Amino acid sequence: METKTTTGKKLQGVVVSDKMMKTVTVLVNRFVKHPKYGKYTKISKKYKAHDEAGAYKMGDEVIIAECRPISKGKTFTVVGKKTA
Repeated sequence: METKTTTGKKLQGVVVSDKMMKTVTVLVNRFVKHPKYGKYTKISKKYKAHDEAGAYKMGDEVIIAECRPISKGKTFTVVGKKTA
């Protein structure tokens, strides 16, 4: 098994789908401040991440890292579970 080099962003989120082979969908929430009014709003985005072993299931909090493109829509890989 080759190791994937990770560069760039690291995000944390919740696995919302694990139905694909070697892929999980991770929901990442972030808060963005409005430039004029200063109100914070929650922005959600889903990322497809590579999970070679299929070890992560729905509801797991994981950390994903940006890597080279693995497929058309998959440019992140799962680094590990978030520790509390």
